[in-house]
Amino acid sequence: MTSDVDGGTFRLRHASPADLPAIVGLLADDSLGAARESGEDLAPYEKAFKAIDADPSHLLAVGELVPASVDSGSVVATFQLTFLPGISRRGSWRSQIEGVRVAGSLRGQGIGNLMVQWAIDESRRRGCTLMQLTTHKTRTDAHRFYERLGFDASHEGMKLLL
Repeated sequence: MTSDVDGGTFRLRHASPADLPAIVGLLADDSLGAARESGEDLAPYEKAFKAIDADPSHLLAVGELVPASVDSGSVVATFQLTFLPGISRRGSWRSQIEGVRVAGSLRGQGIGNLMVQWAIDESRRRGCTLMQLTTHKTRTDAHRFYERLGFDASHEGMKLLL
């Protein structure tokens, strides 16, 4: 998927191991992520990447901004999409999107919308009947963003740190 945005063309593609430093940087680029992500040791991220990449039920994507007349660009966005089978809802599949991040300098240009719409289309293509996500209670801008895309805050999510 490609789309023109300020500064060039936004292109979405599967992540590669070389993208990990940029992905970790995007995940760490806010107050919540800064407390839990660190690019100092990429070994745990590399291990996770290998597991994600080896399993067709997982997809890690990056978006890159490609300036005019250049073949490759810099990673400016990311998300992970997971496809989950379920017994409920008549045995339907669902997708879960997480880790949706866009570089701060490019927010508000529709890149997040492009990525989530692509993920919705891919989920439908794979036969999913539901897409779900969690977002921290303090991320009120993210709540508004997902509501504009049609997501409904229908459940209360809970987590247990292990």
